[in-house]
Amino acid sequence: MNDISEWPTDKLTALRLGRRLVAEVPATRTGHRAFVDVTPGQTLRDSEAHGQGWVCGDADRAFRLEHWEYDAELMDGFDYDIGAVLVASAEAAGEGELMATLIAWQLDPRRFAYPWNTEDPK
Repeated sequence: MNDISEWPTDKLTALRLGRRLVAEVPATRTGHRAFVDVTPGQTLRDSEAHGQGWVCGDADRAFRLEHWEYDAELMDGFDYDIGAVLVASAEAAGEGELMATLIAWQLDPRRFAYPWNTEDPK
């Protein structure tokens, strides 16, 4: 795992279109669940496209990565964030830095899914 080609094509396209992706990871505490999300940065072009009813792809996006841990018993309710812990966060200036961060965090890009296909409470 050392380059952007490790991303499944549909997930890389989603990131380039500004869509958030999520991976469940092992929690550090019993009774908790943990997730890492990759959120692409929004640009002026995104705002303009949204105003016109479409989305624009951008291979030069910046990204924010966050690793959150939640109390498993609270995840299904409105109070999922009570006691939530931000384990780690990072900024990546582009796809190369995103891959470098995933390597450092020992995460395979193929583990990521669309948020609606995960149990991430956000």
